[in-house]
Amino acid sequence: MKRWALAAVMTAGLAGCISSPPSADLAAIYDTPAQAIGDARNPVVVIPGILGSKLEAPDGTKVWGSFTFGAADADTPEGARLVALPMQLGTPLSELRDANRETGVLDVVVADVGLFRGLEIGAYVDILRTLAAGQYRDEDLGEVGVIDYGGLHFTCFQHGYDWRRDISESAMLLGARIRDAQAAARVGRGLPDDAPVKVDVVAHSMGGLLLRYYLRYGEQPLPDDGSLPELTWAGAEHVEQAILIGTPNAGAVLSLQQLVRGWNLHPLFPNYRSSVLGTMPAIYQIMPRTRHARVITQATGEPVDLYAPETWVRYGWGLADPDQEEKIAELLPDVDSDEARRGIALDHLAKCLAKAEQLHRALDLPAAPPAGLRLSLFTGDSEPTPTIFAVQDDGRIRVIESEPGDGTVTRRSALMDERTGHVFVPKLQSPIAWDRVQFLLGEHIGLTREGSFADNLLWLLLEEPRAWRESP
Repeated sequence: MKRWALAAVMTAGLAGCISSPPSADLAAIYDTPAQAIGDARNPVVVIPGILGSKLEAPDGTKVWGSFTFGAADADTPEGARLVALPMQLGTPLSELRDANRETGVLDVVVADVGLFRGLEIGAYVDILRTLAAGQYRDEDLGEVGVIDYGGLHFTCFQHGYDWRRDISESAMLLGARIRDAQAAARVGRGLPDDAPVKVDVVAHSMGGLLLRYYLRYGEQPLPDDGSLPELTWAGAEHVEQAILIGTPNAGAVLSLQQLVRGWNLHPLFPNYRSSVLGTMPAIYQIMPRTRHARVITQATGEPVDLYAPETWVRYGWGLADPDQEEKIAELLPDVDSDEARRGIALDHLAKCLAKAEQLHRALDLPAAPPAGLRLSLFTGDSEPTPTIFAVQDDGRIRVIESEPGDGTVTRRSALMDERTGHVFVPKLQSPIAWDRVQFLLGEHIGLTREGSFADNLLWLLLEEPRAWRESP
């Protein structure tokens, strides 16, 4: 057989072997239940992950979500101050606010780098497509006239938020969004204003941490004195299904990498330096737990205490990096001396680390969820994912171990597996009482594009019997 003919036969054979996997016909499967829009269907609230919401300055400057002319450029002093959160000596994080506002969920994919792979928005768009197949009517799309729903009430609600801020603050805003969804459902069903209505919530990545906090603590923020709020499960009173996708429940080591090295998106885009990212409490709140030994010293293998400010000073990380003094001076133009600016930066660093430790304690506290709430997790386990960093004496970090995950969040982190870093014992040990777990193939941002995700999400929302509704 001639060489070209053999190649053609081999190519044809390989094509048959690597053809696209079969996918379910969602329209055929869910057309009938999707059309049955009645009291049995809860409205859905969708929460994107970190970077998934647009930010805008009072003068209309695009702070996040646009890299066009006129948008904030973090390489310039003015742009860096727009992107970073304010710092002030002795002032609680909850009082350090700028004038930027969230203006909706990000609708453009502009990157595929590190922790911020895909900017989380690809997952969000795919979730909306799946919900559209289930005949959920999106409020934002209807309000701007993208889709004419013929006057029918909305059943899908987007929850944008300032992803830079403390996650517990964003959880407080989620309560208001859920009330909007409940009010729309009452109007659509002709119910009185005080009629009980529950919602289902679908949350991607960091959005799942926000949701878990809301379920446990409702609209209570983390107290400024470092204590924990009362665990009331107040949010769970309004939620029937909590569906998390690729959530770093035990953190992600890539968040530390961004805080230490910064984030250089692309040579043509702004460089988000570690001192700018270091002003944002939420990024610290997706660091791994010290007890899980995900960051260790190269010399001894001992866990590095990521919550301790002296660790960051010792290694010269983030806001404690002497090489960031020039950028910190841009962030604090009204402060005259290097010493004073460093004092403010270290104070802010300590507050962010303390807030991260506080949030982790609040989320990791074992507690049985109330009857009537169902917790489901979709997570990836097909991609090698960084899981352990070694720290050299000079502060440099490098990946020394990877494990199954989605390339950003490990399988064990999503499960919140407390066996991590400890002696293995049979069966999952987690403070989260999962009712359902499904493993997906693909990367962090691509999890929601997998056919089995869409199929199973619609099953959960539209058809799964909800026998857990009643107390035992």
